[in-house]
Amino acid sequence: MAVSSNSEDRGQFGSSLGFIMAAAGSAVGLGNIWRFPYLTGENGGGAFVFVYILCVLFIGLPLLFNEIALGRKSGKNPIGAIRETGGNKFWQLAGVLCVLVCFFVFSYYSVIAGWTVGYIVTEIINIPVDFEEFVETPLYVIPLTFLFILMTILIVLGGVSGGIEKAAKFLMPILFIIILFIAGRSVTLEGAEAGIQYYLNPDFSKINATVVLQALGQAFFSMSVGWGLMITFGSYLDKKSNIIQSSGWIAGMDTAVALLGGLMVFPALFALLPGKDPAAGPALVFDVLPRVFDAMPGGSFIGALFFLLLMVAALTSTISMLEVPVAYLIDDRKWNRKKATWTVGIAAMLLSIPSALSSIEGNFFAEIRFSFLSNPIEGFFGAMDFIFGTFAVIVICLMLSLYTGWGQKISDYADELALGAPGFKGFSRMAWIFFIKWVCPVVIILLILNMIGLFGAPQAA
Repeated sequence: MAVSSNSEDRGQFGSSLGFIMAAAGSAVGLGNIWRFPYLTGENGGGAFVFVYILCVLFIGLPLLFNEIALGRKSGKNPIGAIRETGGNKFWQLAGVLCVLVCFFVFSYYSVIAGWTVGYIVTEIINIPVDFEEFVETPLYVIPLTFLFILMTILIVLGGVSGGIEKAAKFLMPILFIIILFIAGRSVTLEGAEAGIQYYLNPDFSKINATVVLQALGQAFFSMSVGWGLMITFGSYLDKKSNIIQSSGWIAGMDTAVALLGGLMVFPALFALLPGKDPAAGPALVFDVLPRVFDAMPGGSFIGALFFLLLMVAALTSTISMLEVPVAYLIDDRKWNRKKATWTVGIAAMLLSIPSALSSIEGNFFAEIRFSFLSNPIEGFFGAMDFIFGTFAVIVICLMLSLYTGWGQKISDYADELALGAPGFKGFSRMAWIFFIKWVCPVVIILLILNMIGLFGAPQAA
C-alpha cells in the first residue's frame, strides 16, 4: 500500500468500529432527516420508501463497496487513488471532481447547518421564528454558518483517529438516541396513525419513472457515493478490515436514520396539523415542524432536541466533506494537516456567503437565472446544489464504476473486497462484478439522460 511521506498527518482509523461510525456519519446527514421526509411527501409516501430501499440495496451498496475498495487498495485521496492504481488523466478527472464536489457542497451545506444552530437557540428560549424572515437576515445566517464551519474545522484538525473517529464515536450514538426519542414521541401522539399509514403503506400505483429516479437520486445523495468520501475513508483502513460487513452496517444505519426521519415527521404532522400538505418541500422541516413541536407538551425541549439532531447529522457529514480536500493537500501537496484544514475551511467560509445571500429576494445571488443541460437554475445556492450536489455526484459514480469495471482489472478490486471478508466469493463476488460492470453504469446513464431532458421535461434527482 502506498503511504504518504507525512503519514502522521495522514493518519489511520484505530478500529473497524471507528471507521463504521465515521463512514456512517458521513452518509447520515441532512439528506436523511431533512431531504428524505419531504421527498417522501412529494412522491406518494410508502411507495417512495419501497423504491428507495431497492435503490440502496442494488445500486448504492455495490457502489459503496467499489469506492471503499479503491480507497484501501491505493491508500490515497480520490485523485491519488486513481493515479496510484494506474488511471490516466481522464480517469483522474473523477478524483478532481470528488475534491471539488466536497469543497463546494461543504460551503453551501453549512448554510443549512447554520440554520439548525439558530433554531436550537430559538427553540430553547421558545421564540417563534418566521422561516422566510430568518433566512433573509444575513446578520443571523452568515455568523451561524461561520460558527458551524469552525466546529467542523476544529474536529478535522484532530486528525483521523484523534478527531474524526473520536467525534463519530461520540456523535453517532447521540444522533440515534435523539432520533429514537423524537420518533417514539411522534408515533404515540393522538391521531398519529394517519401519518404512519401515509408513510409506511405503499400505494404502488404512485410508482412511475419520476418516483424511481427521485429515489435513485436520493440514494446517491444519502449514501455518500460519488463524493470521494468513501475512497478517502477507505484509504485509512487496514487490510484486515471487513469492507463487506462494514458497508452493510453503513448502509443499514443510513437507511434506518432515513426511515426514522419519516417516523419523526409524518405522524406528528398528521396528528397536530392535519390539514397541512405533507409534500411541503424543503420548508417542511424549518417552517412546519417548529409549529408541530409548539403543539406538543414540552414542545420547546423536543424542538431543541430535533434541531440538535439535525446539527449533529450535518456535522458528521461536513467532517468528511472537509477531510477529502484536506487529504488531497496532505497527500499530493505535502501540506501539514493544520495548514490544509484552516486553508480549506476559511475558503469554504468565504464561498458560503453567496449561498447565504441567495435566500434574500432582490439580492444579486438570488436573481441568478440560467439553464444547465436544459435544467432551469435559480439562484447561486440552486446552481451549486444542482451542478455539484446532484449532477457531478452522479457523473462521478458513473466514472468510478466504469474505471474499476472496464478501465481496470475488476478482479483486483474483488480481491481487495475479499481481504478480511473470506465469505466474499462465488455468487456474491460474481454478482458484485456484474452490477459494477453492467447494472450500475446503465442505470446511472439513464438517470443522467433523464436529468438532461431526453425523456421529456428535465427531472433533477
